[in-house]
Formats: sequence, C-alpha cells, structure tokens
Amino acid sequence: MAENFRVMFAGLAKDTDRAHAISQLATRLKAPTAKVAAFFENKPLFAPCEKEKALKQAKILASVGIKSKLAAVESSTGTSNSETSSQRDERIFNALDYITSSLIRIEEKLDDLEQRLPANQQQATADEDEDWQTDDILLDEELTTPIKKRSNILLFSLIAMVVILLVVLGLSFAFPDLLSV
Repeated sequence: MAENFRVMFAGLAKDTDRAHAISQLATRLKAPTAKVAAFFENKPLFAPCEKEKALKQAKILASVGIKSKLAAVESSTGTSNSETSSQRDERIFNALDYITSSLIRIEEKLDDLEQRLPANQQQATADEDEDWQTDDILLDEELTTPIKKRSNILLFSLIAMVVILLVVLGLSFAFPDLLSV
C-alpha cells in the first residue's frame, strides 16, 4: 500500500502578507477564504494523497508565498476514515451547490433571452411546434400503390456489357499473347 502525505503549513515566505496570501490562494484554488485561513492554523486544506500529488500541492502553495512541509499520514485509523468521508461529503456538497447555482444562472439567462424575443417570433415558433402534430402525411395516400413498370432495355444492355467484358477478360487470361501486339 502506498503511503499518503498531507501538505501542512510551515510559514510564510519573506515579504509575503498573510491576508494577501490567503486571498491569492483562495482564488487560485477556488476555495472559500475561511477554509484557506484555517490552513494557517494547521487545519488540512488538501486530502491525504500520494507523494507526487502532495509535491504539486506544495508547489502551488509556494507560488503564492506559502512555505509548506509534507507529513506522512496513516490511512488505517478509524478517525482518518471519518475525516476523509466528511471531507468527501463536503466536496460532494460543494460540487452539487456549484452545479445548482450554474443551472440557476443558465435558467435566468434563458428567461432573459425569451423576454428579448419579439412576441411575433414566439407565436411563430409555437405555431410551428404544433403544426407537425396535425399533419396527416401517410393517412391521405394509399399505402399499397402499384409499382410502375419500366422498360428493361437499360437493364439488359448493362447485363450484356458485363458479359462481354467478362468474356474479353477470360480471353486475355487464356491467351495473353493474343492481345499484346
């Protein structure tokens, strides 16, 4: 089993303001500022993960002027499982909240667009939607219409042409010296 690591707060870089670092990190991670501020009191900001991913998280923190350290985490304890599940539940609720707010914004934009359309165009689209249901396309015509007889001259000429070409091809294979003059 791979060992998991957690990124922990170690300090601020020289010439880095705490409030500025919190706001930059919150915007970069798209996380609430309260959660980022809690990171400065040694609360976890990221879930335990593999070493490579933890190093990437540390690089993100370093880019905004936050010094961090990696701490090994045992994943077999019961408390960490409950913390992990609560963090997972929190992430799920955050994602659902984001999706819901996005759907609400899309619905509002659609309402605005509908209000901008002229009433005549709305009536025309409503009429078009209803027209397809009232058309009796197949019911007016008889379903068993007789097939019209066509002349078979074209069919017979094509068959004759294919037969002639096959005979010429067979002769060219049978007597290859005959055609090379």
